[in-house]
Amino acid sequence: MLLVVIVNYKTPGLTADCLKSLQSEIDDTSVGPIHVVVADNKSPDDSLQHLRKTIDEQGFGHWCSLLPLPSNGGFAYGNNAPIRTALASAQPPEFVLLLNPDTVVRPGAIRELVRYMREHSDVGIAGSRLEDPDSTPASPAQVSAFRFHTAVNEFSSALRLGPISKLLSRHEVGLIPGDAVAACDWVAGASMIIRKSVFDKIGLLDEGYFMYFEEVDFCLRAARAGFACRYVPASRVVHLVGQASGVTDKSKANKRRPAYWFQSRRRYFVKNFGRGYAILADLAFVVGFVPWRIRRIIQRKPDTDPAHMLFDSVKHSALFQNAGGEGVGGERKTT
Repeated sequence: MLLVVIVNYKTPGLTADCLKSLQSEIDDTSVGPIHVVVADNKSPDDSLQHLRKTIDEQGFGHWCSLLPLPSNGGFAYGNNAPIRTALASAQPPEFVLLLNPDTVVRPGAIRELVRYMREHSDVGIAGSRLEDPDSTPASPAQVSAFRFHTAVNEFSSALRLGPISKLLSRHEVGLIPGDAVAACDWVAGASMIIRKSVFDKIGLLDEGYFMYFEEVDFCLRAARAGFACRYVPASRVVHLVGQASGVTDKSKANKRRPAYWFQSRRRYFVKNFGRGYAILADLAFVVGFVPWRIRRIIQRKPDTDPAHMLFDSVKHSALFQNAGGEGVGGERKTT
């Protein structure tokens, strides 16, 4: 069985559209039984009523259930709740698919992920090709396969200087999307399939992250446990970037990043590499970002950086803040 988990928080319209796109996948007998759980992170709007109505009116009740949660504990918290229950059941799922509410599944997307995982037992995690609504197979895809974050790519991505970027290209976080399956360090949590044995060996997502970096952390733990990660472009999923969180919305390029983004980043570096390395990564970003900001003004380049990025990066640095990078609403332990 495949368990699909969608975490909703004040996005009932997007979640409903995502559910509707899943109908053709449910009917695909080659995949096997699919059960979808929509976990609602205590949305303060009419999400529960809206989604219950959608499930009832569309006849999704035989394959989709709604799970109201007692608090908004973030992305990992919302996903872990139904996954924990499913893994403890008499018939645990073979795979779990994490799916964002701001996605629309193209026909065959889930079939391709499941097929690839069944044919490659060494692969523990795989991700889809994420694309804009008007994309075709031949058009550029969104970057959804990555290398792990390091101090080197923190510096390079902040500096944005051609010769340096070229010299350090093999350290860049984002991998250029291709048409073939590719090895990578981690994939975007917007559409990420996970083998049951990964959970058995490393546990669930770390709920110490409120949002962002939790999938990076999970893939790093899986890699250290010996599981491979792959980008599977035959699985095509439309991703309405930033529509669920509002943080990475392309139409709001200068929007200030919330404190939890910096807390998650700090937690990732401190937890996995130590506080000293986290401070080094912070310094690398600042050393690259300052000359970029000066050069941007001199060359009159458009300002696409989040507001107050330099100030917030320093303020939330591991040099000054809690080394663990507490999550919003308190730190939660990995289970």
